Amino acid sequence: MEALQLVPAVDVVNGRAVRLVRGEAGTEHDYGDPAQAVANFVQAGAQWVHMVDLDAAFGRGSNYQLLERIVSSVRGAHIELSGGIRDTESLERALAAGASRVNIGTAALEQPQWTAQMIERYGSQIAIGLDVRGEDVAIHGWVRTAGNLWETLARLDDAGCQRYVITDVTRDGTLAGPNVELLMRVCAATPAHIVASGGVSSLADIRALRELVPLGVEAAITGKALYSGAFTLEEALAAAQG
Repeated sequence: MEALQLVPAVDVVNGRAVRLVRGEAGTEHDYGDPAQAVANFVQAGAQWVHMVDLDAAFGRGSNYQLLERIVSSVRGAHIELSGGIRDTESLERALAAGASRVNIGTAALEQPQWTAQMIERYGSQIAIGLDVRGEDVAIHGWVRTAGNLWETLARLDDAGCQRYVITDVTRDGTLAGPNVELLMRVCAATPAHIVASGGVSSLADIRALRELVPLGVEAAITGKALYSGAFTLEEALAAAQG
């Protein structure tokens, strides 16, 4: 069986690496210097790191200069950058800094024509982040809903989207386990690659997600379980390899 790609997450609020519970502002737990977190993950063997500017996602500020410095300094791994990518300038600036992939979230719902243009222009360098609550897609840091998941997938598939980051916001940061049923349904609905996000709590969860690789799950993002010591990145990478 093909390996699952394991992607550690570094979420940034006010210049610090944090984890939230269910994406709710005010639930931050501080895990220190984001640059050090990224360096530690890369040293431990991560091939990809998922970095999120949560202040930009919530529309309350930006950590972009810090993230830009971190991205441009990383060697030996790819960075997927997310949070506040809502226009051509911010997207191209992220790519110019060295991000291998940019994750478009809110703008994919609010600016469908622009999103389609960016997908056409940049192809696999664009991932669409769909934050799911039930069968709705949440936007603006998960505080509002803006469309049906299945209708949104169909529209973005028509635009040529090659990859979705699917987050069950009710499980993100909870260590409650991934929503395997949702991921299976998404895989059945789209030919695109799927990156699973939210809820990973154990090596058993990683192995369960690896079972979905033949269906279309390409990678899994994990954050809180790593920071809380549920397992090491080396252990997680081994479980993802099988």
